[in-house]
Order: sequence, then C-alpha cells, then structure tokens
Amino acid sequence: MKPLFDLHTHTIASGHAFGTQKENIEPAVGRGLLVLGRSDHAPGMPGSAHSFYFGNYKILRKTLLGIRIIKGIEANITDFAGTIDVDAEMAGKVEYVIASLHPPCIPFGTRSENTAALAGAMANPFVKIIGHPDDDRYPLDYEELVIAAKRENVALEVNNSSFCPGSGRQNGVKNARTMLHYCRQFEVPVMLGSDAHIWYDVGEMGRCRALLRETDFPPELVLNYRMDGLDYVLNRKEKSVNTSGGSVR
Repeated sequence: MKPLFDLHTHTIASGHAFGTQKENIEPAVGRGLLVLGRSDHAPGMPGSAHSFYFGNYKILRKTLLGIRIIKGIEANITDFAGTIDVDAEMAGKVEYVIASLHPPCIPFGTRSENTAALAGAMANPFVKIIGHPDDDRYPLDYEELVIAAKRENVALEVNNSSFCPGSGRQNGVKNARTMLHYCRQFEVPVMLGSDAHIWYDVGEMGRCRALLRETDFPPELVLNYRMDGLDYVLNRKEKSVNTSGGSVR
C-alpha cells in the first residue's frame, strides 16, 4: 500500500530547511500524494518563523497545483510536564499540531522524564501527532507511551528521516520497532512522516514502509493508507486548554 498523505514537512520558514512551499508540492504530486501537510517548526526552534507566519496561513488556498494543502505546525516540547511553545491562539490558526522533543528546546532527560513529557504533550487538546519518538538521546518507556497515545487518541509517528544515514537521532530503527510492537498490541495507529527538510524528500517514506513490512505491522493501523486517516488528526479533542499551551483537565 502507498501513503496518501505526508503531514510532516518543512520549508525554508523553519530556518534550517531548504525548500519553498511550491518546491515541496511538486514532488508530493509526483509521488502520487493526495494531501500535503506543512508543519514548519514553531517559534521556539532557533531560526524558525515568528508567530505572525502561522497566523497568515489564512492566505493559503486549500488546493495548490492539484493537491490538497493542510496547515500544521511542529510544536516544541519545552519541559518535562509536556508544555509546548504553541498557545491556544496560535493552535487555533492551524489544522493540526505535531509535538516533538528537540535538543535546542529541551534537555535530554531520563526515561521517566522524557515519557512524561510526551504524555503531557498528548494531553493537550490540539496535539494529534507525536513526532519522531525514536531517539535514544531521549530514551522512552514505549509501553507507557503507547498506552498514553491510546488514552489521548494521538497518533505516534514513524519518521523516515530518523532511519536515514547521518540522522542526528540515535537507534531510530530499533526504537521504532519496539514502538510498533506495542502499537500492534494495544491497537494504536501510527502516522508515517517524511520529516522532509528539502524538497526531494517530501513524500519519501520508503524506509518507514520497509520497517512496516519487516515487522508485519497491520496496514489498518497506518493512518496514511486511507483518506479517513486524516480525520483522526484533524478532529480536535474535547478538552480545555490554557494560554501556555499545556492542557487543563
């Protein structure tokens, strides 16, 4: 089966990526994607765009060059309680939020601290995807992570970039394999993402798909393989949110 959409992509607005929006769309169309999500880094990432950039998403057409465009953001988790650098006002201007651990924004923690950070971020009503939970620099309790994802109806990402030679993340394949084991056990869906930082990687998920085949992962748990998988990401959760971006239960 082929992915129908890629929701984890970056443009030059992220500060360390090398493609424009138009340059990203062209390979997405060429790879047969039906939907492309743009998810530039939130302002807490050094060099990324100001909040005004995400506020101006309103000018974007819903379809460009024949492909549906959905507007997202990759939030940075900033503490071990799971606070993100996207407040309710900014989150209200995008269609989905990915939350991730990034070294410039949060120090490497213990297994318990890192797992708590991701679980805390998942409790935020705007967060629907956890980005690249596969890095040994941020060790995780994968059983606890997957249980939290099931509780909060959040998708866990299988990140193609993490499996590439030269990736700064450590032991991505090993950790993703463990995560997929628990996702199968608890029937938690995953989201494939290219995490493209240059145009020619947009929609490239070959390493993800190879790992799914290797682990015989159920295709029905892969959101990208069906168009209604978008609904899982685009529908908000019913919780209140405070202005710092953390959830209020």
